Amino acid sequence: MSLPIDRDVRRFKQIVKGKVRENLKRYVAHGEMLGRKGKNVVSIPVPSLNTPRFRFGDNGNGGVGQGQGDEGDAVGKGKGQSGEGGAGGDAGAEHYTEVDVPLDELAALLGEELELPHIEPRGKATIEAQKAKYNSVRSTGPESLRHNKRTYLRALQREISTGGYTPDRPAIIPVKGDKRYRSWTTVDEPLVNAAAIYIMDVSGSMTDAQKSLVRNAAFWIDTWLRSQYTGLERRYIIHDAVAKEVDEHAFYHTRESGGTRVSSAYRVCAELIAQQLPPAEWNLYVFQFSDGDNWGEDNHQAFELLGERILPHVNQFAYGQVESPYGSGELLGQIEAKFGSQHENLVCCEIEDREAIYAAIKTFLGKGR
Repeated sequence: MSLPIDRDVRRFKQIVKGKVRENLKRYVAHGEMLGRKGKNVVSIPVPSLNTPRFRFGDNGNGGVGQGQGDEGDAVGKGKGQSGEGGAGGDAGAEHYTEVDVPLDELAALLGEELELPHIEPRGKATIEAQKAKYNSVRSTGPESLRHNKRTYLRALQREISTGGYTPDRPAIIPVKGDKRYRSWTTVDEPLVNAAAIYIMDVSGSMTDAQKSLVRNAAFWIDTWLRSQYTGLERRYIIHDAVAKEVDEHAFYHTRESGGTRVSSAYRVCAELIAQQLPPAEWNLYVFQFSDGDNWGEDNHQAFELLGERILPHVNQFAYGQVESPYGSGELLGQIEAKFGSQHENLVCCEIEDREAIYAAIKTFLGKGR
């Protein structure tokens, strides 16, 4: 039987989901709106949901139909009607309440709003793992798995059938034969491994504003990929003229001042795939972020690595070019001209500002690869 409180909880969750959906584009564009980010939930501010209630006037001041006044006079305290007041008057700004939203629900909303197709894992990346599934009840087992509801019902049936049940003074005491315990069967569950490799130019032309765009985009990309795969490995590569693999903190907080050689990053990425993430066992995604700069004579070596050692082995290679006051912005056009017609798993887009992150995520994830 559904209790009123259960219906209220469901209704509240529906309202919260609607508010999150309405503001999803703002959350994507402005990552700082997201609060605490845990392993399975994220804290999101939504407009305050006030429960309707009566507000009573001050005691002793009279009410409608009491005290002085003529027909047609305004009803109220009479204060603040002139528009004058200090500190902004009585009108307050919109208030927000933080709610915890599971990441899988957030991913589902992202997929619905952007119309993202579900990813079809490729190759031999699917392996079988055994998992215990509780799907039956038996009469023996450890007390930690006792099914209290089934035990009570069994005891009640026994009391009624033997005539020991008294409606006026019901006392249901289970005996050993009444006890029921949860039981399980071992099932084979497919596990699909996936890895997301993030590459970012950290040369002097990339500012903190560009890194903030990358951080926002990476969070939403991770959120979607985690909803599609049972396991997601993340790797990070930074580069200026020299590239190296780093942890997540270093990826977002390192800033160099040297030149730019994209081939150095592609080489580290190719070696990472060959040595640690074999394509036969992994679904691979590479997301590169840059302001479009590269040392001119490096293009030949970079494109050779990209075309021969990366693109043939990944589900998708995504290049996002962030707008920078210092970058040349030429690399995007060069990559598209070289590989655009040959590789369907290559996607490129420009990310001019925060508002463009929403469209970039749809471009990156919209093919369902």
